Amino acid sequence: MRIHPGREAEFEQTWLRIGDAVTSHPANLGQWLIRSEDEPSTYFITSDWVDEAQFREFETSERHLEHRKALHPLRASGSMATGSVLTHLAGAASLPVPAAG
Repeated sequence: MRIHPGREAEFEQTWLRIGDAVTSHPANLGQWLIRSEDEPSTYFITSDWVDEAQFREFETSERHLEHRKALHPLRASGSMATGSVLTHLAGAASLPVPAAG
């Protein structure tokens, strides 16, 4: 999502303020907001769902329409891609540390 230049802080605050419209949905596993290091007005949003059918149901809900209305004035452009996690490899920093003793 590209945000109108100069409105990045407003976008980030709005995204946090209205995020529960997504994360409170029973099929939502979580969301992440990522700002591009190369293009400060560009953001990536990752949203994880139990399954695609429930995500698609959410997309057409009143809850999602209200969420979009709040973000739309801040957006210059956007696109969406969906996918499925095939494999997850945990990194060394995410592994539990053995107890001393």
